[in-house]
Amino acid sequence: MRTLHRWGVEDLVASILEAAGPLSIIAAQFVYVGQPVLDGFIPHGHLDELASLLEDDDQRTAFVEFLREGVQV
Repeated sequence: MRTLHRWGVEDLVASILEAAGPLSIIAAQFVYVGQPVLDGFIPHGHLDELASLLEDDDQRTAFVEFLREGVQV
């Protein structure tokens, strides 16, 4: 959340997550498959959390609401 806010893309990310719907599960699989490459750029734990968020509709919805609230972290 901090990084998204710092980059000023929290609304964009929230919109993408809302629009993705069922495709989020496929995106989660790409995150899992891409972990060996992405580990050099993004900490491994963050990738696991992202994939988990993409797979779980309730988590994704809660995160979108959190992003939309504009909560400063």
